[in-house]
Amino acid sequence: MNRRDLLRTAALFPSVIRSRMGAASDRPNILWMLAEDIGPMLGCYGYPLVRTPNLDRLAAQGVRFTRASTTAPVCSSSRSAFNVGLYQIHTGTHHHRSHRKDGYRLPAGARLITDRLREAGYFTANVLEFAPGAAGSGKTDFNFRAPKPFDGTHWNQRKPGQPFYAQVNFREPHKGPAFKEARRQKDLVDPAKVPLPAYYPDHPVVRDEMANFLDAINLLDVKVGLLLEALERDKTLDNTVLFFMGDNGRCLIRGKQWLYTAGVHVPMFLRWPGVTRPGTVSDDLVLSLDMTATTLMAAGIAIPEKFHGQPLTGPKYKPREAIFTARDRCDMTLDRIRSVRNKRYNYIRNFMPERPYTQYNEYIETQYPTLGILKKLDAEGKLNAVQSLFMAPRKPEIEFYDLEKDPHEVNNLARSPGHQKLVAGFGRKLDAWLERMQDQGAVPEKPEAREGDSL
Repeated sequence: MNRRDLLRTAALFPSVIRSRMGAASDRPNILWMLAEDIGPMLGCYGYPLVRTPNLDRLAAQGVRFTRASTTAPVCSSSRSAFNVGLYQIHTGTHHHRSHRKDGYRLPAGARLITDRLREAGYFTANVLEFAPGAAGSGKTDFNFRAPKPFDGTHWNQRKPGQPFYAQVNFREPHKGPAFKEARRQKDLVDPAKVPLPAYYPDHPVVRDEMANFLDAINLLDVKVGLLLEALERDKTLDNTVLFFMGDNGRCLIRGKQWLYTAGVHVPMFLRWPGVTRPGTVSDDLVLSLDMTATTLMAAGIAIPEKFHGQPLTGPKYKPREAIFTARDRCDMTLDRIRSVRNKRYNYIRNFMPERPYTQYNEYIETQYPTLGILKKLDAEGKLNAVQSLFMAPRKPEIEFYDLEKDPHEVNNLARSPGHQKLVAGFGRKLDAWLERMQDQGAVPEKPEAREGDSL
């Protein structure tokens, strides 16, 4: 973050928050705008080809974070964390689509953020339709039992004068019907112009999948614009703290489900009238759980002693030195991977290296055309060394990447003689963190936790 802007914001913060710690009616509304399966592939992040004027304008009205990460690279695990404020590996909610029918409850001290906000007088909503033809998905894919996570489906259902906390879950960047809707837009992204990462072969199917994803992002921006218009129409925009964030990284091969940058790096904005300074850009390492902590702070609720997020602004703000992420079972695909990264390096530990990157996953097999092309070209011996990495029969136990020199994370430095001290240091950091988290991923999953998971 621009340190001067951060300090100015921090100095302003206490007086503003004190003025809102009275009755519930004096507190701001809070809205989470959550986009599924999206990386920072927006105009405001300098990404080419996309047209995202609404999101770009929203980012310019507050703080845009350039190094935001989720705790997991898949939706249910990530959401089970940021809707609570604790890492999913700590609460036992780490396996994707688990505990659907076994009645699993969060451990003592862990609570949904909506329960805390409801007690503080907030009306909580998981917003469905907010404009003709535009609606949130209503997603509540928590890996624990949550009988009544929300009070309603629109902020207008609250009592007069009551502040609201709402989530709008945008499905547009998620593979499925929205990708077909995206194809029906007037101006489509030209596949021939799409920039491909080094690990993708230059093939028409690969380019088409990438272009379709960018079309879906353009469609998302249209829907975000309709939501902002609805807030303005209801005269709630100026008293609403707005967050925009992705629930995990982009839904493309080597993105979603993996702990490379593409799997956990997400866009994040915070627009807080009177608190955040418009046009601020932060390059600090921030976490999805920090959005949760900032929400509690905005609502005048004390941050629980047992909490893994921290407010994104204020006098106690302290930049993170590292970000930790975790991946476990995704649908029928069992794996256990942990990562620690700072601004320069990403250290990944594969606890099950014998399981290849391409072990069977129905979702990826059916929804990712690029995988089929990789398999075909690999069988024909037409992939180069970098493109072949994902097709290896075995994963390395340790992966270590210099993000500054190798942003696509294809040059594994784990065995580089000149990096052994760094690799060992990152390994110790990860060990210490796993011990603090009491990592539940080390405990075999019980069969009943998977029953009814719709794998």
